[in-house]
Amino acid sequence: MIRTLKTLSLAAALMLAAAPAAYAQNLLIRGGPIHTGDEARPTAEVVVVRDGRIAYVGAANGSPSAEGLEVVDLKGAALFPGFTDGHAHLDGIGWRETTLNLEGSASVVEAMQRLSAWAEAHPEGVIVGRGWIETHWPEKRFLTAADLDAAAPGRIVMLTRADGHAVAVSSAAMKAAGIDASTPSPSGGDILKGPDGRPTGMLVDASGDLIAGLAPQADAAATRAAYRAGFDVYARYGWTGVHFMSAPWKDVPLLEQMARDGEATARVYNNIDMGDARALMAGGPRDAGDGLVITRAIKFYADGALGSRGAKLFEPYSDRPETSGLMLASREEVMPLYQEALRTGIQIATHAIGDQGNHDVAAWYEEALRAVPKAEWKLADPRWRIEHAQIIRPSDYHYFDELPIIASMQPSHAIGDLHFAADRLGDARLDGAYAWHTLVDRGVIVVGGSDAPVERGDPLIEFYAAVARRDLNGFQGPDWRPNEAVDRATALKMFTLWPAYASFRENELGTIAVGKRGDFTAFDIDLMTVPAADIPKGRAVLTVVGGRIVHRAD
Repeated sequence: MIRTLKTLSLAAALMLAAAPAAYAQNLLIRGGPIHTGDEARPTAEVVVVRDGRIAYVGAANGSPSAEGLEVVDLKGAALFPGFTDGHAHLDGIGWRETTLNLEGSASVVEAMQRLSAWAEAHPEGVIVGRGWIETHWPEKRFLTAADLDAAAPGRIVMLTRADGHAVAVSSAAMKAAGIDASTPSPSGGDILKGPDGRPTGMLVDASGDLIAGLAPQADAAATRAAYRAGFDVYARYGWTGVHFMSAPWKDVPLLEQMARDGEATARVYNNIDMGDARALMAGGPRDAGDGLVITRAIKFYADGALGSRGAKLFEPYSDRPETSGLMLASREEVMPLYQEALRTGIQIATHAIGDQGNHDVAAWYEEALRAVPKAEWKLADPRWRIEHAQIIRPSDYHYFDELPIIASMQPSHAIGDLHFAADRLGDARLDGAYAWHTLVDRGVIVVGGSDAPVERGDPLIEFYAAVARRDLNGFQGPDWRPNEAVDRATALKMFTLWPAYASFRENELGTIAVGKRGDFTAFDIDLMTVPAADIPKGRAVLTVVGGRIVHRAD
């Protein structure tokens, strides 16, 4: 293991990023295995970057002189093309660092202990938190208002489940929002109620909108600080780029300004929330900071999440036969926007998790793509995406064969969901679940992401999940379709070349090749050779974006 690279603080990294273009952009990197991701030249000994672009890749004996270049000695660390998180929520990653974080809580008791401690440390105001998930808890149940009331008496509390598709709220929150036994569930949402007919405190999907007005409104300084925190976390993990899903339209100018000010330490590819679709289509794609912040896609939601039983299934849930999930959008709602996107050159990305959710989105894509004559398409290759593509009926694979659909999938979902997905779905529906290998074999571009803050957002966990298809303890279970794991070369593409393709930048990013931008990630383990079980034990030791070193580990 390599632990010898010098520390570079975030402040220093930001100073480098804000410096004149030539500063810290001329590098010579050597001293460890270099995996280029380029099938014609898969390995190299030296990489040279000049003015932010790759000028040389090859053998040490043919390398240019190091004069005028900052020499980076990998000291045995393995260098890769810059890793890109193909699906994450950058604002949520930042807010996770500044609000109540319930990740890793082992029980209702522990989660409520954390809430009590937070309430004591923050005696005033609304309490907002995220990250709890009940599937590993001994209680095997959702949080309730009674839990929250006991831990933080009288307080307005809103604790979002890890998947972001359900929120537990306190009695004070329900009272402030006017939610009681007579409140109907809104379209696309569910207010869970107990045997007595009273709300339990769990609001699923669109029902969360009922308490949205209670959340404290962040000012501009707090929002910028949250994004800084998100960039900091991702630089330390080794991400050089992130496809930002459901990006708030109001935050786009801020992110663009952060790019100009040198505070954006990863490339951001914005997928605007569907509520602001027409605003983006009216103005067209945007590019700020020399490719650091690009806005050209719209994120739609078709259904909910599997864990909170909001993912829309054709048949009822095996462990809750009274429900088959929720559709959050309709054909009538999305079809005009899909067709307008084709004419304006805006990319479409639609969340779909359940088998019916995926079927309906694929069918909507087919209808829109056929309804608009190709002569009217702004882009000959629109590269529309299905985000998650998590549970697909094998009979629906033909959509991916026949249409230009990219599957944007998050490997860590499979290693978390394996503990409950079989109960939710039954064995037969697992045949099309988390089917990375099957889709790749069919020629589908499969983009790897993390969905952070739903998951931790560590690229090493995602890579491990893709190639091992086991949880972090090595558990897989007898029915978890081990054949859907992918080989390491494919996993590397999922986090490098294929996210570049999915954002129309395969000629700029995704491999270490002359002329491309100097984006690199180095880990203290070699992902291509280390035993799979050791992959999550590694760490990023060097992150370079456009030749700028934004992270060095000690």
